Amino acid sequence: MPRMKDKVTLVTGAARGIGAAIARAYVDEGATVWLTDLDEDAGRRLAQSIGPAARFQRLDVRSEAAWEAVMAAILAAHGRLDVLVNNAGITGLEAGHVAHDPEHAALEDWRAVHETNLDGVFLGCKHAIRAMRPAGAGAIVNMSSRSGMVGIPAAAAYASSKAAIRNHTKTVALYCAGQGLAIRCNSIHPAAVLTPMWEPMLGEGPERDARMAAIVADTPLRRFGAPQEVAAIAVLLGSDEAAYVTGSEITIDGGILAGAAGTPRPVEE
Repeated sequence: MPRMKDKVTLVTGAARGIGAAIARAYVDEGATVWLTDLDEDAGRRLAQSIGPAARFQRLDVRSEAAWEAVMAAILAAHGRLDVLVNNAGITGLEAGHVAHDPEHAALEDWRAVHETNLDGVFLGCKHAIRAMRPAGAGAIVNMSSRSGMVGIPAAAAYASSKAAIRNHTKTVALYCAGQGLAIRCNSIHPAAVLTPMWEPMLGEGPERDARMAAIVADTPLRRFGAPQEVAAIAVLLGSDEAAYVTGSEITIDGGILAGAAGTPRPVEE
């Protein structure tokens, strides 16, 4: 039996990258998926390519009114929401912005990153709990990052927002349990997963190749991760197989956080 048979799910930031991979995986496992994003063209194309179990609706995760409208549409169509994946996020470096270091980051840039990454997750959790409360059960999966577990000097706003997501996930998990609700909330922490989000940081040409080689060299498994590998964990956390998992965090980083950048490598004979 498909692992997510008949589940009604919502994935934010689903037009590309990890969000798109999760949407495809959920449909493959029997779910109905509402894909949301600000990129309407890409979102609609993806929904059409996935098939009738997927539909697209524009969602600005920073807007509470937009969240209310999406949840109302889902409840009108299905009567319930079973799984929410809060995946939408930005680094703040997408449009060629300078690095967000703690000394020079502009307040407006700091706020813009937190508004999408953190406010969006807060609003998603808030309205998902309300949508799931009548059934008393559900699953919320929040996309954090390895950057939410360590300091990132050149991306201070991004790291701060992802660290806050990590903590808010645990707060939501405890709140729901305290309310007597079987609504689980867990976070996923990817690192070195090759998605379009990396493009502004990798550059082009030889510079890109050198940066990719450096990242791979510092990753114990000696490769980038794939969005599908993150999606597999999102399937687990959204399925009934994880019924006893809440307030937890799963790191998908090829072993980076298992040691340090200077972890000895095997001696070549």
